[in-house]
Amino acid sequence: MIEVVREMRTVRPAGEVVEYLADFAHAAEWDPGTVECVRLGAGGPGPGARWRNVSVFRGRRTELVYELVSRESDRLVFVGRNRTVTASDEILVDPAPDRAGAVVRYRARLRFHGLARLAEPFLRREFERLADGVERRLPEVLDRL
Repeated sequence: MIEVVREMRTVRPAGEVVEYLADFAHAAEWDPGTVECVRLGAGGPGPGARWRNVSVFRGRRTELVYELVSRESDRLVFVGRNRTVTASDEILVDPAPDRAGAVVRYRARLRFHGLARLAEPFLRREFERLADGVERRLPEVLDRL
């Protein structure tokens, strides 16, 4: 399994940040690997909501269907699946210690299936690079809300 963790700060209040991030379609704005993310079905972004996410990874397009499996006032958990990988994104949002904005903790876990598991050691660096991109882009996007 590959795990990447990043912590970021934004000037936006924690409640606004959670509300924005709960709609995973916004991933196209803040995740540098995502080229398209579209809601499947109707309704608000609560547990059970699903999105079709198309990403480019190492020059190849890949598609996962993500589901919001947990939504709390300060925590979101999305799980994306295809036949090669299961991805789990956990996002924790807390008020900043000085109460000026929020701190976002982003943890992505990727579990590869079948023969793809053999490639994990070679893919770790690429996922770290993508997480670095999230760490740069997400606060910029949140601060502009």
